[in-house]
Amino acid sequence: MNNHSLRVYDSILGLLSSAENPTPLVRLNRVLPFKYTQVYGKLEWYNPFGAVKDRVAVNLIVDGEARHTVHDHQKLVEPTSGNTGMALAMIANVRGYSLTTPLSSEIPLEKRTMLRFFGADVIELEDTLCPAPGAPEGAIAKATEIGDRPEFHMLNQYANEANPEAHYKTTGPEIWRQTEGEVTHFVAGLGTCGTITGTGRFLKELKSSIKILGVHPEEGHDIPGVRSIRQLQQTKLFIPDEYDGLVEVTNQDAFDLCLRLNREESMIAGPSSAMALSGAFKLVPDEPGNIAVVLFPDSAFKYASSVVKYLPGLTPRELKRATSRNALLDKMVENVRGNPNLTIDVDTAHAQWQDGKSSVIDVRPSKEYREAHIPGALSVPLSQLGDDLSVFPNDLATPILSVCQRGNASLSGVLFLKSLGYRNARSITGGTLAWRENGFKTDAE
Repeated sequence: MNNHSLRVYDSILGLLSSAENPTPLVRLNRVLPFKYTQVYGKLEWYNPFGAVKDRVAVNLIVDGEARHTVHDHQKLVEPTSGNTGMALAMIANVRGYSLTTPLSSEIPLEKRTMLRFFGADVIELEDTLCPAPGAPEGAIAKATEIGDRPEFHMLNQYANEANPEAHYKTTGPEIWRQTEGEVTHFVAGLGTCGTITGTGRFLKELKSSIKILGVHPEEGHDIPGVRSIRQLQQTKLFIPDEYDGLVEVTNQDAFDLCLRLNREESMIAGPSSAMALSGAFKLVPDEPGNIAVVLFPDSAFKYASSVVKYLPGLTPRELKRATSRNALLDKMVENVRGNPNLTIDVDTAHAQWQDGKSSVIDVRPSKEYREAHIPGALSVPLSQLGDDLSVFPNDLATPILSVCQRGNASLSGVLFLKSLGYRNARSITGGTLAWRENGFKTDAE
């Protein structure tokens, strides 16, 4: 029999959080810019499988069992950015199910490795950090294809109401009870949006004055588990009318604050936690009586390969000399990302393409180019960009659009084109994924 006071349980699932067994709420003391407002982090890595997605995973399965779509020896399939997949894999182990997880190869190696370690059948694909619903070759499309087979069932955390329901039943009641109803602001990062939607609904029902605030990353971000404002348009659980505010946070701000949280507060929070907290600093006013709860989805341990890109000094000394040029290139690429003179939004790029005013250079691998590309785009994979300069226009004033899958590799393409003297080179923000999501024409070979 489960006993929360003694911490004795019949199985690992007894550790799942609830109002009677909440994840901790811990006050922040050193990193705050506030004089009056109190801020608490809700530490979701205390869930049994290490992340906030444990709540969602168990509710997706319980809901499926109640609807008889999940039954004995069921084969489950779910696209994931990591945490939902890991929780589903472990719950599937307990329940006697199997799990297949299509996911992006850009997800940190630590997560991909542990998914396999937990027993999931991992299918790695070219996709964004969070699976993109509009990508025909992406993780969601692959999962949907597998889920259509009679022996499989796709739980679909991106549209299933059991996702926000999990937070309505657990996260909301926990916060209300832990703050004794005094919470004034709830802040969460935006991914599937189950957390903010479900928790917000519960808290608003009890006190309509509570502010529900969402934080999202910049376009082309490197923060796993969350979605940019453009990516959120494809998420059925993103309901901005139910939120009181939204704000964007950059990669660097998130990783810098992540380091401070770990070193100054001794909280082992991951980058999406720091992103949410950075957004709270922007959205929550500093006023007496304010009590803000910021959801911290998971710990930093899964993100070593991510943080070293943004936090100098973490690489072992013997590797620093070998990586210094790469680090400088990474910094230059980030400078391009934030420079409006070197990037172009997808709508403006499409208008220029329609007018025939711009050449388009597609720097993705040839396989991706053949699957779908902007009509008339020249395929010059990034690895071959300097092999044959005769493919580029003779006139250095020619507008050139560099494009890749989602707007990251194309930044390096712009750097190269600028080094050749092309004055009007731009990177298309959001890449071919954004192009297709906006309904613009593509060709295939």
